[in-house]
Amino acid sequence: MSDLAFNLSGVSKTYQHFELSDINLQLQKGSVMGFIGANGAGKSTTIRILMGLIHADSGEVNVLGHHMPKEQVSAKWKIGYASEDMRLYDKATIGWHMDFMQSIYADWDADYAKMLLQRFDLIPQQAIKGLSHGQRVKAGLLMVLARRPQLLILDEPTTGLDPVARHEVLNELMDVLLDDERSILFSSHNTGDIEQLCDQITFIDKGRIIQSQDKETFLDSWRRIRLDINQDTILPKLQGVVEQRQSGHQAVITTKLFDDQLSETYQKCGAVVRAVEVMTLEEIFVAEVQSSRQAVNAYGKTTDSKGAIA
Repeated sequence: MSDLAFNLSGVSKTYQHFELSDINLQLQKGSVMGFIGANGAGKSTTIRILMGLIHADSGEVNVLGHHMPKEQVSAKWKIGYASEDMRLYDKATIGWHMDFMQSIYADWDADYAKMLLQRFDLIPQQAIKGLSHGQRVKAGLLMVLARRPQLLILDEPTTGLDPVARHEVLNELMDVLLDDERSILFSSHNTGDIEQLCDQITFIDKGRIIQSQDKETFLDSWRRIRLDINQDTILPKLQGVVEQRQSGHQAVITTKLFDDQLSETYQKCGAVVRAVEVMTLEEIFVAEVQSSRQAVNAYGKTTDSKGAIA
């Protein structure tokens, strides 16, 4: 039995003004992938292909052992999808929705659903039309989580939530991860939420995957180095440096291949290392995107995650 929750191999999709190109993406069972990209980067298109809602022009898609879109009906029983704009029936109550979902899904966990009602501070008798935006998001998430799906796909689920509601939603998702067989794809441009929840990070920009690896590798390997230099200092061109800015007697280096030897290398060139700064996931994402776009502009082609021309 495969240990992958999903596998996209060579997936492409072309529209009139957008192209999703050669997507290769895997998620291990029991893992949480943060799928980060600006609006229009291709996150939602990738998700729609993953769920069988649209067909890829080329490539292979396998979800929970099912080939998509051919076997999408079987796969969807095991997939839970939630987004900030997911619609429920306005005139119906939360309790009506819970009963409706229970009548469809054999794996519906009624006890868990009642617990979520309490944790999300929701009342079964409340009609959907009377809920706030945050309450609607939590109600929608309840309908998904109580099904106990094997793969949970979240498309910008915390957008527009106030800090308290966001905290409640993220805490519940963390509890879901206590089950090693359940997997989550968390699509967002909010890197703070993703940094808190995910163990694997994938960056997408302009329809292409520009980097995908575990979170700790990102956070350990990226650094911003601040140097004091004199007029005669010549800084070497080192592998992994994605940005080098100089202004007067100061220089700022951004590298994605940091190690302890790097500071010594700059010191040997006559520079004084003033600071070595850890970068946030948001800063890393911005630097990756800028580096990728510069590579495209310079060569007219994309580069892979090691910098080789694709």
